[in-house]
Amino acid sequence: MVCNKRRPMLSLQMVTDMDQVNFTAKHIVLAKFNEGVEEGEIERLIRDYADLSNHIEQIQSFEWGKDTLEDRSAYGAHPAHVKFDTQLSTTLEKVVVIDYVPRPEP
Repeated sequence: MVCNKRRPMLSLQMVTDMDQVNFTAKHIVLAKFNEGVEEGEIERLIRDYADLSNHIEQIQSFEWGKDTLEDRSAYGAHPAHVKFDTQLSTTLEKVVVIDYVPRPEP
């Protein structure tokens, strides 16, 4: 994670009473499929998961990706991203960036 000194990091606090939340909550699931699971099965599972938004009204959006840390590094260094980040950073008081690779269970 790269922290720009012009943008202090946001201090996160545990929300214990969800009724007090006055912003859109995000539910992030980070997962790694078992070795040997075929690509077609992964695609089917992702489609089925995304389809839940057609049946559960509280799901407002769904997104997924297969980025690696190498992809993230290339994206971060890309001139278009650097230009956008420079413009965006002047408007932000705080920002949280999470780069995460799930660790397999022992």
